[in-house]
Amino acid sequence: MSQPPELDFPAVEPVQESLSARLSELARLFLRLGAIGFGGPQAHIAMIHDEAVVRRGWLKEEQFLEGVAICEMLPGPASTQTGIYIGYLRAGQLGALIAGVCFILPAFLIVLTLSWAYFKFQGVPQIEDLFLGISPVVIAIIFGFCWKLGKKAIKDWQGLAIALTVLLVSLVFRVNILLLFLLAGLAGLVIYRPTAPPPAGPSPRTSAWLAPLLPITQGIPNLLANLPADPVAVSSFWGLDRIQDYFVPLSTFFLKTGAFIFGGGLVIIPLLETAVVDDFGWMTRNQFIDGVALGELTPGPVVITAAFVGYKVAGALGALVATIAIFTPSFLFIMFASPFLVRLRRNPWVKSFLKGVMPAVLGAIAAAAIPLSVAALQQDTLPRTAVAIAVGLAALIALVQFRRPTWQLVPAGALIGLIAGALT
Repeated sequence: MSQPPELDFPAVEPVQESLSARLSELARLFLRLGAIGFGGPQAHIAMIHDEAVVRRGWLKEEQFLEGVAICEMLPGPASTQTGIYIGYLRAGQLGALIAGVCFILPAFLIVLTLSWAYFKFQGVPQIEDLFLGISPVVIAIIFGFCWKLGKKAIKDWQGLAIALTVLLVSLVFRVNILLLFLLAGLAGLVIYRPTAPPPAGPSPRTSAWLAPLLPITQGIPNLLANLPADPVAVSSFWGLDRIQDYFVPLSTFFLKTGAFIFGGGLVIIPLLETAVVDDFGWMTRNQFIDGVALGELTPGPVVITAAFVGYKVAGALGALVATIAIFTPSFLFIMFASPFLVRLRRNPWVKSFLKGVMPAVLGAIAAAAIPLSVAALQQDTLPRTAVAIAVGLAALIALVQFRRPTWQLVPAGALIGLIAGALT
């Protein structure tokens, strides 16, 4: 079993524990954190810090901060990758696998259960009333995220220009989002190029390490040409009748998506919305926004929305395939590339590339949020539309002005929706 390498800082005092004991403790800890981890990625990271650094002393403060910085640089959910990183330092690659799986598992089981209930009882008035209040809250969460990301990503007029360009191009033309991210990164290399000579570039081994990931950047093979234009019907619970046809499309699409979630979990929205609604016809736009809402209801990362999509397409097996695929890049980056990533994070050319990508992420999320807003706010009657707009505005104010956590706002929106639905 491989052991974690030296990572440029003093090692933690050795702990005289067997590998099995360390793995068992990692499993218990991250199962618990995965079950109670409400509050978003920053809350997750704070809880991991408290348990791993403060309470258990598994690693030093500088090691933890270095790990968080690496995970923030990478595509994928930063909090999940932080857990994988802690497991890697604690017990090698097997520790990374155990920590990550245990952190994701509670959210996966919750979303699987909620997905079954959603599609089982879809059309029941009370369910529709619930999402009358929940969906506008999710729209507020998306725009609140755009506001926070904007303050972080846009520091000058060039960044604003990149964000607006991606926003307009995404709205007017059907351009691949990943291509826009790549072009924005190349623009960042030009606009924000280092003024001082950069350190020695990556070794030839770097290209060899990146080579297996290059096919991910290509378009999905034409595996979906014969799929129906209308949204597919809901699968059976296990999806045994569907998984053979949809295994490759689900795994290919979500593997690619997981490799390009730059800037936080909500980046999944522009990557998913156009594909699963318009291109593949896997679900309606209302179903998609409801799936994002269910992802917000869970204690885990919002990218677990992939399980909702997978369940609609191919039942529980489809949910499992989609979840494994979307998290696989995170495991690969941490388990096999951590020493390289420590050096890569300090490379000024990498920083310039990411400085161009981040405004593009903002523009893409804003572009995806506009049609989703129409789907969430435009109801079948004027009173219900007024309720949805009011809930969305109130949730946005609560997020931006009063910094209320999302795990409080989503249930509150559900309650308001039930009450308003009964009255209208």
